[in-house]
Amino acid sequence: MKSLLTLSFCLLVGSAMAQHVSMKEIITQVQKTYAPDKRTVIFEAEVSEDGKLTGKTSSAVAHEALVEKLKAVQPSLVDEMQILPNAAVGEKTQAIVNVSVCNIRSAPKHSAELATQALLGTPLNVYEKEGSWLRVQTPDAYISWVDQGAIFLATPAEVENWQKARKLIYLTPYGFSYAEANAEGSTISDIVAGDLVAYKGEKGAFYEVAYPDGRKAFIRKADARFYEEWLSSVQISESSLVSTSKKLMGLPYLWGGTSFKGVDCSGFTKTVYFLNGVQLPRDASQQVNSGELVDTTKDWSKLRPGDLLFFGKVNEDGTEKVVHVAMWIGNNQFIHSSNFVMVNSVDPSADHYDEFNVGRYLRTKRIINHYINALKFSKK
Repeated sequence: MKSLLTLSFCLLVGSAMAQHVSMKEIITQVQKTYAPDKRTVIFEAEVSEDGKLTGKTSSAVAHEALVEKLKAVQPSLVDEMQILPNAAVGEKTQAIVNVSVCNIRSAPKHSAELATQALLGTPLNVYEKEGSWLRVQTPDAYISWVDQGAIFLATPAEVENWQKARKLIYLTPYGFSYAEANAEGSTISDIVAGDLVAYKGEKGAFYEVAYPDGRKAFIRKADARFYEEWLSSVQISESSLVSTSKKLMGLPYLWGGTSFKGVDCSGFTKTVYFLNGVQLPRDASQQVNSGELVDTTKDWSKLRPGDLLFFGKVNEDGTEKVVHVAMWIGNNQFIHSSNFVMVNSVDPSADHYDEFNVGRYLRTKRIINHYINALKFSKK
């Protein structure tokens, strides 16, 4: 009798363990299908032994698929998973960058790794609040944490009003906005190329502008253009990409940087394309999925200025890890952010030959006229 009871107990425990493993497998499958990149989708799920689903996700579709599959295995499943944004965020589920360059970090603390940056005037989705930090998503879908002091929290209606407002884009690499229409007077803030401010009027050689939080300022007319006029006039070309890239020469390397205050390798290519009217994905391992394949064999004759070169390694199992990106500028040369933005050559006889990167070259992709995963950003 005792043996039978022991056997029954073991079978029950074994069945429960098998079901729990099955739950984990379902979670993994759903994540691979609906949230394969944790940089762009929040998906944190767990099922307890008593059948309670907890966690959080930014994807309602992923949540729906997960619950459906889990209930097929365990009909009594209790769903307590949060669909973000959570209640702590309140009605202000969006935000607008309120400083020249917003530092967005991998965790809710200033000592955390810099994940990316966003420019003044950029709208953000807000998912979570932790103290003075908010988990946000940029227009290129990147998700990380920002200190509340760098953004203007807003309702969807307020962001829509900001998007509809006539705006100016700052085009000089680096400068200032002023309290008066006088470049010798006090400043309101610094300002960099790509920043957006709302147009309010004109005074002599200056535009009067407004920040997302309503602060008024003046910027020099020579440094800016009306955003819609600029965007409609942008003609992305090989020469325009090269010209823009040269304006970043010497800029310091900054991990997570995507602005004229500093760039990492993919932040550099992203900034060059952004200033030519195209929104690239954030990281090199994401950018490599954009555009049209040009070369994988180091046949440099196939490359055209503006093409993106990707570097990394191929693992023993055949999987690939992309860790660096550069842009071809012609004459056997590419420009990239490495220590600082510089030009190197693929020609072994050149003084600036980059043997290290040539040795880990993977492929080249062409973005011009092939905006796959590289979308034109909003005209609003």
